[in-house]
Amino acid sequence: MSRESYSDLLAFIAVAKERSFTRAAASLGISQSALSHTIRKLEERLGIRLLTRTTRSVSPTQAGERLLTRVAPHFEEIDAELAGLNELKEKASGSIRISASDHAIDTILWPKLAPFLKEHPDIHVELNSDYGLTDIVEHRFDAGVRFGERLGKDMIAVRIGADLRMAAVASPEYLASHGHPKTPQDLVKHNCINLRLPTYGGLYAWELEKGERQLNVNVQGQLVFNGVLPITRAAMQGFGIAFLPEDCFTEHIEDGALVRLLEDWCPPFTGYHLYYPNRRLASPVFDLVLEQLRVSSR
Repeated sequence: MSRESYSDLLAFIAVAKERSFTRAAASLGISQSALSHTIRKLEERLGIRLLTRTTRSVSPTQAGERLLTRVAPHFEEIDAELAGLNELKEKASGSIRISASDHAIDTILWPKLAPFLKEHPDIHVELNSDYGLTDIVEHRFDAGVRFGERLGKDMIAVRIGADLRMAAVASPEYLASHGHPKTPQDLVKHNCINLRLPTYGGLYAWELEKGERQLNVNVQGQLVFNGVLPITRAAMQGFGIAFLPEDCFTEHIEDGALVRLLEDWCPPFTGYHLYYPNRRLASPVFDLVLEQLRVSSR
């Protein structure tokens, strides 16, 4: 029997189980006359009667009962396997690698991904902490995170965070000994805690802005770090002035451990975006993660 005849067998199984052409036709979504024609053609092809028909009932013959008993379970197994495949499709799994600064990881990525990953245990995420503006294509990352104004033109960018502000801060003890800077130019007289950017091998120039005036100040100090946590800790211990996104310091400003400086020189700027190559192939896992991180428009 050719494989095209499997539909005939399914029609026979439906009638044999239902003991009714009317109910079987309804379950298969075809007309009763079409079903009767299919069964008749199947019996002619096999050369044996499979069903006994009376005016009140339909029942399998001995050959029909044998066919039903031996063949029907195999179709049920096939249906079960196909259902299992659908479950695998619906159960997201896979891996994604994202390059981002430790600040972006701590404030945006991890808070949003932690509950999501508990719901999707088969999704694996690598978050690579990096201030180096890594080439995500060359280093085989699926995506990166940067501030909006630093995105390449060949990248697709999706906003994942609100606008941010920078903040210059120092401890009360430091300010008591060294005084408060009144202007950006005063920073050159102070002990400032620097952040090194690996991509350029240099120190981050503090970007300050007031109205139409924009200044990049190259500060000096005793300490250089490549992450925000040690910079914050050093500032709290009185080692100098730190300059980072204000949410790094909010709690410490509120409890008096740090004092904000030059606040009028720190306007809001575009927050974090997830970016990825515009030629990137679609991936169900990537799409799920992207939707989890995306800033809601509501």
